[in-house]
Amino acid sequence: MKRVGRGLWEALPRRERRALALNVFGLVAPRPARPKPDGLGPITVAGFLSLPTGLGQGARLMLQGLRDAGFTVHGADLTDALLQGRGPGLDPGPQGTGTLILHVNAPMFAWALWALGRRTVAQKRIIGYWAWELAKPPRGWELGYGLVHEIWTPSSFSAKALTRPGGPPVSVVPHLAATPAPVERNRAALGLPEDAFVAACVFDCGSSIERKNPIASLRAFRRAFGDRPDRILILKAIRTTQGGRRWQELVDACRGAGNIRIIDREMSPAELSGLVVASDCLISLHRSEGFGLVLAEAMTLGCPVIATGWSGNLDFMTPANCKLVGYSLVPARDEQDMYSVAGGEWAEPEIDQAAACLSELAEQPAERTQIAAAARDAVSGLLSQKPYSLHLSRFLFKPA
Repeated sequence: MKRVGRGLWEALPRRERRALALNVFGLVAPRPARPKPDGLGPITVAGFLSLPTGLGQGARLMLQGLRDAGFTVHGADLTDALLQGRGPGLDPGPQGTGTLILHVNAPMFAWALWALGRRTVAQKRIIGYWAWELAKPPRGWELGYGLVHEIWTPSSFSAKALTRPGGPPVSVVPHLAATPAPVERNRAALGLPEDAFVAACVFDCGSSIERKNPIASLRAFRRAFGDRPDRILILKAIRTTQGGRRWQELVDACRGAGNIRIIDREMSPAELSGLVVASDCLISLHRSEGFGLVLAEAMTLGCPVIATGWSGNLDFMTPANCKLVGYSLVPARDEQDMYSVAGGEWAEPEIDQAAACLSELAEQPAERTQIAAAARDAVSGLLSQKPYSLHLSRFLFKPA
């Protein structure tokens, strides 16, 4: 029965799914206690813990980061319950007082609260951990504001977008860029030549292929290097079935190019880290980021990053620790109907400048080494476990 329900859900267009989640579950979702509880008691982090997406990774990182900081935390996996993919059955966690941190954006927030149940939600301090990639969220977020006591978000860019007069307080709580286990540089395992310059572009088509904008990275690479066999671009994608026409355009643009490789499958965290370590740079000519977790994790691994100089990634990226690409703001147009917001704008990166950045990194190994060291230092100072634990201490009480 659950398989049938998931199939029907996935068959609905995105707009209809969003309306259903808002209208139906908005009527039946449990409401937060008023006045706001103090949150003392057990902590639950709920989200899509089984999904290989940014939302899923953010929830997993917070769960692990809180545990490493000394908190006892329950993880509630909503993947299966909210029909987002395969996951374990939902264990909503302890009832009664405490704090619930819910990594589900506003349009699905009511559904998530309904799935967790009234007994779990009642008496809790409810925190929505949200991110948004444009200057303001769409109208579908309005109901979510009434279902939280406060909002946490990973960047100052996202915080500005989510703050509204008379709304719940918004706090910037950056993602933890977890220190990965040591990864050896093993190009042979990936079929990559040792003497080539390798650039990687890592993206999730389900988070809007037009926002992630891999076609711009492809164009910059082609402009910089043409068909040179000693220059290789890896396009690492997931959820490509959601990319529609734009994904097919990207695939078609790669045909006949021997120095461009597409990896269209999920990788384990260790595999993905291995790909980044085997690359000479990561390129992200995104149109907007709420944070840029892939970029932060690449910097942690000491991989130089070329990225659009706009939106949430500027909280941890500067000209001293990466290559920032100029842009112009243009109306946001998204065929996947996630970011087509009235009056919304996002960045159109400068392809020529990005191509020049690629050429510089390819021809100047010493600069790559310098940027890699600066990147590691920056992320270590801002997003590692110690500053993360100190940051959380401003918002949570550590239980005895």
